[in-house]
Amino acid sequence: MRQAEARTERSQDGVQAKLTQVTRAQAKFAEVYQERCSNVVQRYVDAVKAASEPLLESRAHPATPLDFWRDASAYWLDFTQRSILFWDTLRQRGNNWIEHEKAGKPPLLDFEWEMIADARQFERPANYALVQITPPAGIETDPEHRPFVVIDPRAGHGPGIGGFKQDSQVGVALKAGHPVYCVIFFPEPEPGQTLADVSRAEAEFLRIVGERHPKTRKPVVIGNCQGGWASMLIGALEPDLVGPIVINGAPMSYWAGNDGENPMRYAGGMLGGTWPALLASDLGAGTFDGAYLVDNFESLNPANTYFDKYYTLFSKIDTEPERFLEFERWWGGFFLMDRQEIKWIVENLFVGNNLADGDAEWSEGRAFDLRAIRSPIILFASLGDNITPPQQAFNWVVDLYPTTEALKANGQVIVGLMHKSVGHLGIFVSGAVAKREHTQIVDLIEYIEHLPPGLYGMQVEEQKTNGSIRYDVLLTERQVEDLQVLQKYGRKDEGPFKVVEKTSEALASAYETFVHPFVSPMVTPGAAKAARALNPQRVQRWAVSDLNPFLWPLKGMADMVRANRAPRDNEGPMAAMEHWMAAVSSASWDFYRDLRDASVENTFFRIYGSASIGMAAEDKEADAEEPIDVRNAPLVKEALSHIEDGDRTKAMVRTALLLMKAGTGRRRLSAMKRARKLVGNDIGLLDMPAEAARAIIREQSYIVDFEPVKALLALPNLLRTSDDRRGLLDLLDRVEGRIEANAKQTALLGEIRRLLSDNGTGGKAKAELISVIPAEDQAQSHPEVAAKPGSHRRPRDHRRTRASP
Repeated sequence: MRQAEARTERSQDGVQAKLTQVTRAQAKFAEVYQERCSNVVQRYVDAVKAASEPLLESRAHPATPLDFWRDASAYWLDFTQRSILFWDTLRQRGNNWIEHEKAGKPPLLDFEWEMIADARQFERPANYALVQITPPAGIETDPEHRPFVVIDPRAGHGPGIGGFKQDSQVGVALKAGHPVYCVIFFPEPEPGQTLADVSRAEAEFLRIVGERHPKTRKPVVIGNCQGGWASMLIGALEPDLVGPIVINGAPMSYWAGNDGENPMRYAGGMLGGTWPALLASDLGAGTFDGAYLVDNFESLNPANTYFDKYYTLFSKIDTEPERFLEFERWWGGFFLMDRQEIKWIVENLFVGNNLADGDAEWSEGRAFDLRAIRSPIILFASLGDNITPPQQAFNWVVDLYPTTEALKANGQVIVGLMHKSVGHLGIFVSGAVAKREHTQIVDLIEYIEHLPPGLYGMQVEEQKTNGSIRYDVLLTERQVEDLQVLQKYGRKDEGPFKVVEKTSEALASAYETFVHPFVSPMVTPGAAKAARALNPQRVQRWAVSDLNPFLWPLKGMADMVRANRAPRDNEGPMAAMEHWMAAVSSASWDFYRDLRDASVENTFFRIYGSASIGMAAEDKEADAEEPIDVRNAPLVKEALSHIEDGDRTKAMVRTALLLMKAGTGRRRLSAMKRARKLVGNDIGLLDMPAEAARAIIREQSYIVDFEPVKALLALPNLLRTSDDRRGLLDLLDRVEGRIEANAKQTALLGEIRRLLSDNGTGGKAKAELISVIPAEDQAQSHPEVAAKPGSHRRPRDHRRTRASP
């Protein structure tokens, strides 16, 4: 009886504790919401005030009635002309859209191309194809240079964004002499195609590219946005086919983000998970309309969607139409997905966040394992990206490799590049980004495979000399733990998304059981096509085109205006009034957006955050797992068993890594180029297949990381002949004069010379040799230090619930 009473009392105490936590959480949510609303109001007031200052200044200088009349008449003439040209530009946009639709929506590449393979003819067909870019006049590519394969996002729009202009990812790779291929796709999916079919097709494309360039290294894969995680899927599915992978603005960890900054991550929870996508697919007769995804993107920034981009066109009507029409041709090309495709994407990425957890299955019982990727990976994200924030681009690294040692033990090289301000599309569209960041990425590719395993931060440095600009790349060794700086709450705010996943599964199951069997048979392909034509994204285009007879006079009027265009005064009182109205209108849209986002976020955490509190205990249990010793990882253990084994090449690689260990942890691309030119042929790595060279570098990096003292002492055993030892000493003499060595590196060079000159028998005592090895590196030589609690833990299951902030 007493035991039963005690259990009841403990249960009541537990319930009371949870209620207390929920109450505190709700109070915190309300406090954060009120603070955000206050900040939103203050920002709006400040924006209106800033917009009003030029107008007030213009009124401080009163004009005569005649001056005012002249300004007003000139302004209204200009306003009328701009209005006619503005609507004529929209008419041209509509005509371009219709022409593009009639042409079958071909890829909008700014280059000629040749079809190489069509996956619609494969055994498992998919609406994808491989094309090779034809270099423009004046540019030559070398078939023996490593090929590049660009995969564009299939997120509602069509292909071509990676080669949208000459200054693009495609353009910079061509200028560097590389053959370039693009993976394109067609407007409608093949019946029943799945994401697994797409991944298999893309893997086959890489196999074809490899066969077309047998004398080169494996192709570089560049993935943009959703093309980024598609590239990672290929790397996990067929790691032997893939060279370095560059993923730009790719949402790999969709739950990640910060409150007040990344509102799109709440969409799955506010819509109830997967079932709206399933309903949209059923209403599309088994296909999902990409225009819905475009709607989601446009809703993020209503000021730009409904006002700013049109006002920019209106205010710069003499220069802006070409750029506007070029972009709108791509932005208005809406492509379809099969029901199974969008279901997999939403379940595994947007709602389930399963990719980094290894639970994203490509067939029954077979999941994509990103740890299977052996190729170096470059991650490019931007702090100005509100569609794929940096947390979503980088957090999967922490999910897979909870410590830096775990990442190294898997032999992985990851390079992270962060832009400070460019938006999502600018990552792959901006000409300035192509000339600066993407050009340097292409330059780095040839050297990245010779980096030892680890995480590196990439910076592009600008150097101005004699009026010209030169760029250099600085790589700095980072710790996986450094990625936590991107988070406000240490990822505790991801807990509610687990509740969203469970809710989505329940609602999707109910939909499939009770709604799908009735809705799906009712919608015919013809009805679905008619409904798509009436989607607002399409209506705004075909309704303002030559299909509309009321707009037929517009072209003649626009031609007349262009022939009699009046000069424009952009400084008068009327122009100042227009600028004020435009600024206030844009600020008002931002005011609406910020209040909406704050309300959505508050509602999300009130619904799902409270429900996630009860699962916090499970997460604490997951954190308490036993620490592991990375030294026992297969690759590391195998390497450490060969400390005394090796040849001249391995000795030189080991020496270089020891010197790097004693350095600053920074590597400049320009210095890497000089070093390769100076001693690259002597070391022997350049003559090897890339996989063999990487294996040597990986093995020696483990030896240097975990047993630096033994690595140093064993050098004479790797150089068995006097010629070999003399060769390494000569190499060190050549390099020393070309590098800026610090005190530790200088001391280490001296010890290596003594050790090799004496053939390992008459050098300093072991204790004195140890003195030139940094203390932190010596610590890794001892297992009891490497396995200390908290240093190397088993990978956490980030799908478990975390407490909300």
